Amino acid sequence: MPIAAAIADLRAARSLWRTRHDAGRDPASFPSRGALERVMELLAGALYPRRLGQFRGPPADEDGFVAAKLLAAATELEREIAAELGYWQAEASSGRFDADQPTTIVRLFVAGLGEVRRLIDSDVEAAFLGDPAARSADEILVCYPGAIASLHHRVAHTLYELGAPIVARLVSELANERTGIDIHPGATIGASFFIDHGTGVVIGETAIIGERVRLYQHVTLGARTPRGDDPDRPRTRHARHPIVEDDVVIYAGATILGRVTIGTGAMIGGNVWLLDDVPAGRTVVQPEARVLDDAVGWRVREDLRDG
Repeated sequence: MPIAAAIADLRAARSLWRTRHDAGRDPASFPSRGALERVMELLAGALYPRRLGQFRGPPADEDGFVAAKLLAAATELEREIAAELGYWQAEASSGRFDADQPTTIVRLFVAGLGEVRRLIDSDVEAAFLGDPAARSADEILVCYPGAIASLHHRVAHTLYELGAPIVARLVSELANERTGIDIHPGATIGASFFIDHGTGVVIGETAIIGERVRLYQHVTLGARTPRGDDPDRPRTRHARHPIVEDDVVIYAGATILGRVTIGTGAMIGGNVWLLDDVPAGRTVVQPEARVLDDAVGWRVREDLRDG
């Protein structure tokens, strides 16, 4: 086997890649996906000790259980944030990161977990009110893809805002892998958010979603493709995803692209392709499907037959 030639070819490919992309970064310092998976398991147990943490002790021992989960999660999370800051260090224009910056980020993150829990609770309650198939709020929290994605996003968004974007992105990708729901951690989402079914939902980095919004499966809140000759490409940050105001419902398969605004109380029907603002309270739908008469229907069936 031509192992020696393959090794040399791979070395050349690595060298080319590093010349083009590394920019002085240390890939060995990239945060660990496996470690963040453990962090999320610990945080889920701290947020919901009985339902997700499997705590079965007396109520008097619950705080101790939560404390142990939080301490373990914070210790591992701080290590991964330190790795991320090391990865970005070569690009830091203001000099070296403070040695205690990972500790500060984790301290602020832990201080905000009460609000994270309240937002997740509001999402679970919205799902329970909005889905007649749900038998209990516990079923939603444990089983529903939308609730799993919500829990991960509320954690990831907090980390993103505190200055750990890669750690946040890895957390969001854990949810994407489990649920098929892809929410960028930069997206801002209000309380009582309900994703029904959920598979195939995509929400971009600069999307802003108000309160009591409901999405169905395969909804995209995306950006338009940038021009190939745009001088700001590819990393310039600008608002490029939709704004969805309060009490909006968006049905399955809708695609909404660009910095458009969907006004309060609007309803977007299934499979709609939308590039423009929608005023508050309005309804947007595709033309309804129609039943063909027998002769036309027969011809369509024949056209669709193989061969």
